[in-house]
Amino acid sequence: MPKAYFMVRAVVEEPLRQKFDHWYSTHHLPMALTEFKAEKCWRFWSAADAGVHYAVYQFPDMTGLDAALKSEGFKGLVADFDQAGPSGVTRTRDKVNLAEERSAQ
Repeated sequence: MPKAYFMVRAVVEEPLRQKFDHWYSTHHLPMALTEFKAEKCWRFWSAADAGVHYAVYQFPDMTGLDAALKSEGFKGLVADFDQAGPSGVTRTRDKVNLAEERSAQ
């Protein structure tokens, strides 16, 4: 079974970036690992657009990801995000399957 990933893309207005970055790192990401039960996660700031933030959560497969998205924990994460950044932060979500992985030899 291929790994599955849940990606959240947030567009953060410049005056909110530092506060958002701190909140996501110290509060939301640890909460997501506990509540969402992802295998691991990553955060990125776009080098092409300084206001774009990505969070990626890895699951063993799409079945595990789908179960996580139906969980009470996920509902809590959405509510937490909505409460912390309802103005000046927009987001989109996507689910993806790992199609291929290679390593340099």
